Amino acid sequence: MTSRHAPSYRPDIDGLRAIAVLSVVLYHFGVPGLGGGFVGVDIFFVISGFLIGGLLWREAEDTGRIRLARFFARRIKRLAPAFATMALAVAAASYVILLPFEFREFGKSLIAATVYLSNVHFYREAGYFDTGAEDKILLHTWSLAVEEQFYIILPLVILLLAKRLGMLRAFLWVCFALSFAASLWILPRSQPAAFYLFPFRAWELLAGVLLAIEAQRHQFTFCAPPALGWLGLALTLAGIIIIPSGTGFPGLWALLPVAGAVVLIASGLSNSPVTRLLRHPIPVGIGLISYSLYLWHWPVVTLYGYWFGKMSALASALLIVLSFALAFLSWLLVERPVRRATLSLPAVFGGGILASALLVGIGGFIFIKNGMIDRFGDAHRTHIEATADFLQDWSRCTVPSDGPFAGIETCPIGPEGAPRILVWGDSHVRALKEGLEQLAFETDTPALLIWRAGCAPVFGLSKSETAATPAQNAACTEANNQIETALTQGAFAKVLLVGRWGYYAGGGGTGIDTQNKINLSVSGTTGSQAEQFATGLMRTIKRLQSSGSSVAVLRSIPEIAGYDARQISRVLNNGARADWNDAPGLMQISQQEVEARDAPLAGLWGALASTGTLLLDPAPFLCSGGTCSAVHDGVGQYFDNNHLTNSAARRIRSLFEPFWTSP
Repeated sequence: MTSRHAPSYRPDIDGLRAIAVLSVVLYHFGVPGLGGGFVGVDIFFVISGFLIGGLLWREAEDTGRIRLARFFARRIKRLAPAFATMALAVAAASYVILLPFEFREFGKSLIAATVYLSNVHFYREAGYFDTGAEDKILLHTWSLAVEEQFYIILPLVILLLAKRLGMLRAFLWVCFALSFAASLWILPRSQPAAFYLFPFRAWELLAGVLLAIEAQRHQFTFCAPPALGWLGLALTLAGIIIIPSGTGFPGLWALLPVAGAVVLIASGLSNSPVTRLLRHPIPVGIGLISYSLYLWHWPVVTLYGYWFGKMSALASALLIVLSFALAFLSWLLVERPVRRATLSLPAVFGGGILASALLVGIGGFIFIKNGMIDRFGDAHRTHIEATADFLQDWSRCTVPSDGPFAGIETCPIGPEGAPRILVWGDSHVRALKEGLEQLAFETDTPALLIWRAGCAPVFGLSKSETAATPAQNAACTEANNQIETALTQGAFAKVLLVGRWGYYAGGGGTGIDTQNKINLSVSGTTGSQAEQFATGLMRTIKRLQSSGSSVAVLRSIPEIAGYDARQISRVLNNGARADWNDAPGLMQISQQEVEARDAPLAGLWGALASTGTLLLDPAPFLCSGGTCSAVHDGVGQYFDNNHLTNSAARRIRSLFEPFWTSP
C-alpha cells in the first residue's frame, strides 16, 4: 500500500491521540509520575499536521488548487460545536461562582478563545501579577488557537504554490528550520512567547506536515520495522515522564515528544506489538473522544480547585471519571452528529458565525459589566472590590529607542512637561501609581515612574529569583546599570526609591508567598545578603545625592502575611475550603511581626538620617493600635499580602507630599 492514497482512517493514530490526551489529563489531575504530561499537546500538534497537511498536499498535487471554503467548513464542523457547548456551560458555571474581577477576565478569555487568539491573550497576561494557571478556566484553548492560526496560513501558502510543489516543499522545510531555531532563540528571552505563540510552535505542526509530504513523495508504506515502533514509544513516554515543567520548555525538550510522535506515525501500518497496542479498542475509543475530553477536563480541574481548593486522590479519581463522562456525552450528542450531518456550506458558515457571535457577545457583556458585581450581596463587598482595585491605565508608558533610558519602559504621571521627580523601584511602584499620579496632578508636578517586578532599585545588583526567569534576572542587572549611568548625570532633581525591602534583605516571601525566594549580591560589597543589600542601597543613595538629586526612601509596606483579596473573597463567599476556616485572622497582623520582618534593615533606616535622606513610613496609615489591617473604614487596602490597592494608594498619597512639594 502506498501513502499517496493513504487509508482514510488509521486506528493507530487514534491510539496515539489517546496517549496524548491521557498524558495531559492525568498530569492536570495530579497523577504522579507524569511530570511532563503537558507534552501531550505537542503530540497532538504532530498528529494534526500529519493528517491535515497530508490532505492539503494531496489535494494540491491532484488538482493544482485548494478548495478553501470546503477546508474551513470541515474545520468549523470539527471544532466549533463541541467548543461552543463547553464554553456556554463553563460561562454559566462561572457566573455562579467566579468573583467579579475573575469573571471579567473570563469574559476576555472567552472572546479570545472564540476567535482563536487565546494563545496571544494568555501570553500577554503572563507576568508578575498574572493569576495562576489553575484560575484560568479557558487556558487550555491556547493550543487550539495555535492550530487554527497555523491552518489559516498553511492552506493559503499551499494555494499560492500549488503549481510549484517543489518550491512549496522547500519553503516548508525552511519554515520548519526557522521556527525551531526561533523557538530556541526566544526561550531564554521570553519563555511565555516560546510556549504560547504560533511562530515558535509552528515547527511541531510542520513536523507532521513534512512527514506526510515526504511519505507521499517517496511512496513510503508506513510499514517500518518493529524496532522503530518501540523507539517511537520510548521517546514519547520519556517525554511524558521526564521532561520538567518550567522555564526550560519547549526548547530542546520538545524534540522528545515530537520525534516520538513522528516515529510512531511512520511505523503505524506495521504489524508490530506497538502498533497492535495502539489499535486496541480501548485506546482507539479514548482517541475518538480525545477532542471533547481535552475540552472538558480543564474546566473540571479549575472549577473544582476554585471551589474546594486542594484536590485529594479520591477527588482526582472521581473527577477523571466525570471528565470522561462529559467527554463521551459531548462526542455522542454534539461532536459526532454534527460531523456526520450533511450540511451546505452556507449552513456551516452561518452556524459558525452565529455561535461565535453569541460567545463573543456573552464575553463582551461580562467584560463591559466588570464581572457583574451585583451578583453578590453587600456582606463581603470589601474584599471582592479589592480584587479588582489593582488595575491601572499605563497607556502613557513608552520604551524609548534612544537616549539614557533606551529600551527601558518609562511611565509619565501628572501634567505634561519635563519630569522633575523620578519614582524608581519594583512592583510596589505599580501598586502606588494611582496615588502618586493623583498627587502629581494636584501639585502640578510632572514625574516619571520606572518599575520592574522583583528588581530592587540598587546599583550593582545581581539577583536570582524563583518567580523570575534567568532572562528577567539578567535584565534587572542590565537595567539598573543603565539607570545608574542615566541618574548619576543629574537628570532628576528628586528621586524616590520604593521596594519590598524585607524581601530582598531576608531572601524570600512571607505567609502565602513563602515559596518565592531571591538570592542577590551587590558588586563591591561583602557579608550576608542583608548586609550586602543594605550597603548597596546606602551606596546608591549617596551616588544619587552626589549627582545633585534629593533622595527619599519609602519604608516597606507592612506585609499581612496570610492575606490575598482573591482567596479571602472566595472563602467568604463559598465557605467550602476547610483549610481557610481562619479567614478573618488572615486579614491582619501585629505591628510587632511587621517590624520583625524589617529588622535586618533597622540599622540602615537609622543611618539614613545622617545622609539627609527623607525616610517615609507608610505604617501609620495602615496600622493602628499595634495591628496592621487589610481593611480601613470598610475599604480594602491590599490586593495580596504586600501590594496595596488603588484605594489605599490614593489614601496615603499625603505621605509623599512633603517630598513632592519641597524646593
